[in-house]
Amino acid sequence: MTSTANRSTTRSLRTLGLTGGGLALVLAGALLPSASAAPGAGHSTGHDTGSWAESAYRGAVDVVRGPDGDQQTLDGVVFVDRDQDSEQDRHERGLRGVTVTNGRDVTTTDRRGRYELPVFDNMTVSVTQPRGYQVPVDDDNVAQFFYHHLPEGSPELRYGGLEPTGPLPDEVNFPLAKSSLTASAAQHCLIGGDIQTYDLDEVEYARNGAFADLAARTDYTGCGALFIGDVVGDDLSLYPQTRELVSMLNGPARFLPGNHDLDFDAASSEHTFDTFRAALGPEYYSYDVGKAHVVALNTVEYKAGTTYTGSLDERQLEWLRNDLARVPQDRLIVVAAHIPLLDYADEGSSRHQVAQVKEIYELLEGREAIALGGHTHSIENLRAGDSLQGWSDVLGVDELPFTHITAGAISGDWYSGTVLPAGYPAALQRDGGQPGVLTLDITGTRVKERFTVRGEDDSHQMALGVNTPRYREWFAAHRSDVGSAPEYTDPLVVSQADLADTTWLTTNFWMGSTGSTVTAALDGGKAVEAVRTQPMQGEGQKVGAEWSDPVAVQQQLVHGGSVAERSMHLWRLELPADLAVGTHTAEVTATDVHGRAFTDMLTFEVTG
Repeated sequence: MTSTANRSTTRSLRTLGLTGGGLALVLAGALLPSASAAPGAGHSTGHDTGSWAESAYRGAVDVVRGPDGDQQTLDGVVFVDRDQDSEQDRHERGLRGVTVTNGRDVTTTDRRGRYELPVFDNMTVSVTQPRGYQVPVDDDNVAQFFYHHLPEGSPELRYGGLEPTGPLPDEVNFPLAKSSLTASAAQHCLIGGDIQTYDLDEVEYARNGAFADLAARTDYTGCGALFIGDVVGDDLSLYPQTRELVSMLNGPARFLPGNHDLDFDAASSEHTFDTFRAALGPEYYSYDVGKAHVVALNTVEYKAGTTYTGSLDERQLEWLRNDLARVPQDRLIVVAAHIPLLDYADEGSSRHQVAQVKEIYELLEGREAIALGGHTHSIENLRAGDSLQGWSDVLGVDELPFTHITAGAISGDWYSGTVLPAGYPAALQRDGGQPGVLTLDITGTRVKERFTVRGEDDSHQMALGVNTPRYREWFAAHRSDVGSAPEYTDPLVVSQADLADTTWLTTNFWMGSTGSTVTAALDGGKAVEAVRTQPMQGEGQKVGAEWSDPVAVQQQLVHGGSVAERSMHLWRLELPADLAVGTHTAEVTATDVHGRAFTDMLTFEVTG
C-alpha cells in the first residue's frame, strides 16, 4: 500500500509470502506493510516491557463511607501513598496545592492536603494528577482519580449507566505515588483515536494491530495513553473488552467519550454518557506530566431525539475557565478532545467542529498550546497561521493560533478493506493515511509529534504513487462504485502519451504540514521540490481525482472504505514529458517541520 514495497519488493514479498496469484493482496502497486516491522523502534525508555506490570502503582480512590452529616459539602484529602495501599496512614502526609474539582468548581488542597467542594447530583469529583506523582491504576491499567456522585443512579438505560451511589460519603480521598517519570521534563504522551469496535471481531483487529504494537513499547509509561473518544461503536456492552485491551499497555490509560459512546436512550443530556462514566471515567478532566497540563474535554453534545454536535455545555466551560486559571503561565497546555476544535476534513461543518472554539482560543491566549482531536478518521497536522475558507465562513476563525493535530484512528477507516496477513484490515483513512497512533514527544514546553503506523516503525511516513490521465479516467468512471470497482491495473506503468498530458508523482506525507518540504530526484539526478496540493492559505478544500492519493484510492474503490480524494498533506511533482521509455526511479525525501527527513524510493515504467 505504500512506497515501502517499491523500495524493497523482494524482501516484502518474502515476508508476506506473496507470489503469483497471491499478488491479489498487493494494494495498488505497492505492498502491504510488513508484519515483522518493529513498532516504535528507537523510543524505549530503557525499561523492559515487563517492568510496568511489576512496578505499576495499582490502587483505588479511597471512598470513606458515611453518610456525611453535611450532604452539601464534599471533603477529603490528597495524600502521598508511601505504602501504596490506597489508604492514608499516620505517616503519610497530605499534599498541598493539588487541584480537585467537582466538574464545575475547582479548588486546591491546603497545607494538610485537604479540600472541600460544593455538592450537586450527578457530579464527578476528580483530582488533577500533579507533576512528580502518579494516580493509581486498576488491574486493566485504567487511571483511578475520580468518584461519581449520583445518589439514585441513572434512569433506566439499555447499557446500564451508573449504579446508585447513595448518600454523600464521609470523605473521598485521593492517593498519589511519587513518580520520577511524571516529574521529568521529557515526556512521551500516547494519543489513540477512535478504537471504535462494533463487534468482537473488530476488538480482535484492534488487539492484533495498535494494541500489539503498544504492548511492545515502553516509551509512554510516565504520560500514559489517552484514548480520545469513540472507544466503541455504539454497542456499549463492548466496554469490558476495551478495558481488557488496555491491560496490554505499559502505562496508565485514560479515556474521553465520543459520539459513538452515547447512551442514545437517555431522556436528557445529563445522562448521555452515564455508561461511559461507569465503565471508563469522567467526561472531562485534567492532569499534569512534566511541564505539560493536559486538558481532556468532552466536545460531544447530544440532546435526546436530535443529533450530536460539537460543543461544550456551560458547566464544562465554567470548569475549563477555573481549571486553566490555576495553571502557571510557563506550562504547555495540551487540549485533547474527540470532535476537534477545528479540522481540515470537516472545514465547512459546524456540527463536526466545536461551537465555542473562539472562546477556547481566548482562554488560551498568550499560552503555549496544542490541540488534539479524533473523530474524522484522518491524519491532520495543522500549524499556527493555517487558514481555510470554511473556518471563517462557519465559525469566524481566520487562522489557527497554535498547532492542531487530528490523531488518526486506531480503527482506520472503520476496519474496512482487505484483511491483511497480520490479522487486521488495511482500513486506509479518508486522507489516505494508514491506521496507527500519535505520540507527542515533549521536552519542557516544546512538542514534536510523530505518527506510528500500525505494524511499522517510525521511519514509515509516506506513500508514493503516480497520478496519470489513465488513473483519473478510471477514478471518474468508478467513483460511485466504492467497494466494487474493477482493479486498476499496472498502476506504476505510464505511457508517453500520459506524460504529455500531465502526470504527477504523488507523495502522501501523513504528518506533513505547513513548513514541511518534499523533494524528488529522478534517476539519480538533482532533487526538485514538489508542490503541496492544499497550501492552507485561506482557500477551500480541493477535491477530486487530480487532488487524490492514487495509492489509497486504488485500494478503497476496489475493496471499500472512504475515498482519499482530498488531503492537506499531499505533494505532487509533474513528471517530465520527455522521459525515455524504460524503468525509472524517484528518490523522495520528505522533511517535517522539525527538520526530520524521511526518504523512500518509487520505481515506475514508461512505455511507448
